[in-house]
Amino acid sequence: MVIDPRFVPVVHRFFRMFARPTRGGGAFAVYLHGRPVVDVWAGEAAPGRQWRHDTVALSFSTGKGVAATVLHRLAERGLLEYDAPVAEYWPEFAVNGKETITVRDMLSHRAGLHRVRGLTATPDGLLDYDAMVAALAEGVADPRRTQGSGYHAVTFGWLVAELVQRVTGDEFTDVLRREIAEPLRTPEFWYRVPESERPRIARTFPRLRVPGLRWDAASALIARSRVVAAVAEAGMPAGLDALVVDPRLHDAVIPGFNGVFSARALARMYGALASDGRTADGTPAAPLLRPETIAVINRVQHTERRDYVLGVRVPFTLGYHRPPVLSRRPPRKAFGHYGVGGSGAFSDPELGMSVAFVTNRLGNSFNTIGDGRLARLAGLAQAAVLRDRV
Repeated sequence: MVIDPRFVPVVHRFFRMFARPTRGGGAFAVYLHGRPVVDVWAGEAAPGRQWRHDTVALSFSTGKGVAATVLHRLAERGLLEYDAPVAEYWPEFAVNGKETITVRDMLSHRAGLHRVRGLTATPDGLLDYDAMVAALAEGVADPRRTQGSGYHAVTFGWLVAELVQRVTGDEFTDVLRREIAEPLRTPEFWYRVPESERPRIARTFPRLRVPGLRWDAASALIARSRVVAAVAEAGMPAGLDALVVDPRLHDAVIPGFNGVFSARALARMYGALASDGRTADGTPAAPLLRPETIAVINRVQHTERRDYVLGVRVPFTLGYHRPPVLSRRPPRKAFGHYGVGGSGAFSDPELGMSVAFVTNRLGNSFNTIGDGRLARLAGLAQAAVLRDRV
């Protein structure tokens, strides 16, 4: 473990979160100016099995930020341009009025392809990458996309991954390894998890649900609502609750929600993005992304309207969002991605800090969708850095 004395209060808070077996387990990591200052873990990865230094966890939408970082590495080398039409790289995409949708639109959730509910006849269809990508290419964009963002809760990952494949000619998982894992010398960036590494995955619990209702019943009910139907369309496909705990999930590539990471790996990646693209030990030797690229991808794209899926204004940057942090001084330039259940990671370039949290315990006793654990830990970590500056 790594515990810098300045961060003892936040580490104490983290350990208290997993004081009882019913709370499961998790890991928490902080990098400051490219160096690890916190790397801790606690609780149970599964009943009777303690969380270890090498435990990894399904982290849901946290993986969107990792996938976006892969794409930015390619854009930086000129393989694609943010304001070019997606169809320039993916010709099949240019149907049903989608010819003008740009890479920037896609990264800022303005492609109008938020619907995953109904994209496949059965839940197993979500495991078929080629079928899902083909369905999105043939799809009709929601006209509300021209007025504001519509959170692509699941489909975002397929759109990014296919664009990566189109501009490189290689499988997304191979490009991910080459562009992120190998430069950072950190292998735990997985969507399709190697068989040899699967015993390391923490067991996710409890089953996804909406308070008072089973998943499929809640999904069907919400989908019929004129006010919040888009929530079900974007993030509540039938059978998702069962798929989350199905071992076949780790054979698939669904970067919108099936990323498996360690907190250490996420903090290392975002730590590089908080330090002008570099880690303090020189890994990678060249910046993960150049400072000018980080400045571009960290600009909030649109805030003038509420997100038509989530119903609130969301400060989306290019593939990330401003993270909620429980603090009197919320970070102004932080960017990253949170996931269902509570996991997440982000970079704060103003402090030179990154924070990452992964857990197998979805939410709390009232709500499995999310909670404030990461926001609280991040606020304490920020306070530690600010105190040190005084």
